[in-house]
Amino acid sequence: QVQLVESGGGSVQAGGSLRLSCVVSLYTYRRSCTGWFRQAPGKAREGVATIATDGGTTYYADSVKGRFTISQDNAKNTVYLQMNSLTPEDTAEYYCAYRVLCPSLGSVLQPAVYSVWGQGTQVNVSS
Repeated sequence: QVQLVESGGGSVQAGGSLRLSCVVSLYTYRRSCTGWFRQAPGKAREGVATIATDGGTTYYADSVKGRFTISQDNAKNTVYLQMNSLTPEDTAEYYCAYRVLCPSLGSVLQPAVYSVWGQGTQVNVSS
């Protein structure tokens, strides 16, 4: 059974940075994908960024391109989300999620296709 644990959330001022971590507790399949998602109160959950375990191909939501970077350390079974130039619109609960087989390009940032989820970590950005 795959388990995910997020950490690194907190409160920062606009323009600041945070780095989130997601540890995958068990074996990570080579063709899997791990993504970061977020949900703000009253809004739908949305995809932020996803990375393919084998090869490291990355995908980003338009709203975070140029500001956020997803990366991985496969030796540590950890996926990171470096968040720079944060704005209050980035305030949300952030989740990592895992899919055994990477979804198609058109679904790679869709929360509904991911099977295993972490507990979430809160990110608050003040102006």
